[in-house]
Amino acid sequence: MTFKQKIHSHYMQMVQDRIDVFRDMISNLTEDSKNDAKGSAGDKHETALSMMHIEQEKLTNKLKEAIAQKAVLDKIDASKTTKNIISGSLVKANGIYLYVSVALPKIAIEGINVIALSPQSPLGNHLMGNKVGFEFEINKTHYTIESVE
Repeated sequence: MTFKQKIHSHYMQMVQDRIDVFRDMISNLTEDSKNDAKGSAGDKHETALSMMHIEQEKLTNKLKEAIAQKAVLDKIDASKTTKNIISGSLVKANGIYLYVSVALPKIAIEGINVIALSPQSPLGNHLMGNKVGFEFEINKTHYTIESVE
C-alpha cells in the first residue's frame, strides 16, 4: 500500500467511524424519547422531548455531512497519480503534505503530518489544476508545489 493509499484508507475509516457514532447517538435518542414518552406528562416532559428533537436534528445534519464526505472519498482512486492536481491528489508544498479531498482533521501517517483539504478551500482552489514548481501566495504566505501524487 502506498503512502497516499494509507492516507486515503485512514480518512475513509475516520469518516465511517463518525457515521457509525452519529447513527448510534440518533438511535439512542430515539429510544430515550420513546421510553420517556411512556412515563411522563406535563410541561417538563414536553420541554425534554423538544430538546431531544433539537439534538436529534443536529446529529442528523452532522450525519448527512459525514455521509457526503464519504461519498466524495468513495469517488477518489487513491492509486491514480497525475501531473496536474485534481481531487484525490497528495501534494507536498513548503514541506507540508496536503490531501486534496474533503476538509478533515490533520492526521499523522508514518510520523508524517497530513492535512486533508477541500478543493473549494482557498488553498485547495489555488492548487487545483497546477503542477510541480507552481508558486502562489495566500495570506502573505508563499507556497511552492514540490510534488504531486
